[in-house]
Amino acid sequence: MPNFLLLLLVVLRAVAAVTGEAAGDAADPCAGRRIHIRTLPPQFNTHLLRHCDASFPLADPSAAATSAPSCESLANHGLGPRTHPRSHSWYRTDARLFEPFFHHRLLERDCLVADPAIADAVFVPYYAGLDSLPYVLDPSLLNSSALHGASLAQFLAGDSPQILSRRHGHDHFMVLAGSAWDHSQPPHSEPRLWGTTSLVRLPEFENFTFLAFESRSWPWQEHAIPHPTSFHPASLQRLDAWLARARSSRRTTLMLYAGGVSRPSRPNIRGSILAECANRTDACVVVDCSAGKCSHDPVRYMRPMLGAKFCLEPPGDTPTRRSTFDAILAGCVPVFFEDAAARRQYGWHLPPGRYDEFSVHIQKETVVLGGVKIAETLAAVPDAEVRRMRERALEMAPRVLYRRHGSTTELREAGKDAVDLAVDGALRRIRRRVLALDEGQPEMIYAREDDNVEM
Repeated sequence: MPNFLLLLLVVLRAVAAVTGEAAGDAADPCAGRRIHIRTLPPQFNTHLLRHCDASFPLADPSAAATSAPSCESLANHGLGPRTHPRSHSWYRTDARLFEPFFHHRLLERDCLVADPAIADAVFVPYYAGLDSLPYVLDPSLLNSSALHGASLAQFLAGDSPQILSRRHGHDHFMVLAGSAWDHSQPPHSEPRLWGTTSLVRLPEFENFTFLAFESRSWPWQEHAIPHPTSFHPASLQRLDAWLARARSSRRTTLMLYAGGVSRPSRPNIRGSILAECANRTDACVVVDCSAGKCSHDPVRYMRPMLGAKFCLEPPGDTPTRRSTFDAILAGCVPVFFEDAAARRQYGWHLPPGRYDEFSVHIQKETVVLGGVKIAETLAAVPDAEVRRMRERALEMAPRVLYRRHGSTTELREAGKDAVDLAVDGALRRIRRRVLALDEGQPEMIYAREDDNVEM
């Protein structure tokens, strides 16, 4: 049978299985949603938080003067300290602490089970990004970076090995506070690349699903989830109040760029943006986020975003940017310059087929090499169309923000946030892979057609 027919058969059976589960939800609301959280020795998670003074300052020494003290970032289960004593929803969030936050949010979920044999998925609460810091920051450990995660793999294989062997790891998932690229160096590559490890390339984890802030170009193993912003409402009232402010904000600036301002040595889209903004100060505002100036200070960039119609989101060292999600929360229509910046990344949270509804795409080559002026292109968008795109972006905002732990029932019932959608996506992917495994069709296990499908 041709591969595409096999794939169709697997997908149809998965849909039928999910439909059957939905029909039985009244009797069993946890059908297809049972998660077992693997118990790990504290050396793999909570003990890593004890060394914040020693480890975290190494991560961004240039930002030490402007960022919150690293141990303070542990406050509020990883959301960081509040931006102001009277603030209820805004925090100085350090994305490196996303793993403990996600772990805590998972502990609040319904349908957690103690028995892994009846679980639909197994979550491994490994604080991988934190555990990688010595390997990526200490020069003396550069040649040992392939060992990142090896002790965890040994533990999972030896402690209750039937949990891992039952489905060969296809039902396991974990989260990475960073880009999958940072953990995908081949284990045996020489010389070792600075700043990366081999976690996702270790054979012991090849069947796991990783949730990372950015996926690689062939994300059969991982899926991208939104970068965390600093906005974490705990009630529907707080969320609605912010969205109302963003809708009513007076926007007098045509376009805004928030990011590093050093001029590149070679022509690229970021350099073209900085050059155009320097010549069009009447239409463009630049928020200097160099040297970590914006890392823990959301006021620095959110206020200007509230006053701008469009936010420019050029790729940097990697395609994706946290600024994309800040812009969506601010109702500042994001402007992308390549599909890898978001459309190919966040299908569980931002449906790829709807990007034209809430964003603008300008091919970067037309700007860098073709002489296209960004300001002229954006100024030509009718005001009514800008307002429509802004409204669509704000409608998407609840899907890309991370609610505060302990949020109200009213907010939870109002709709799913980024954690909910990430877990739903992981369960959906695991369900289809396990079905393909059970059906004896291993070639269908790594099909990507499920990634952006909501059922």
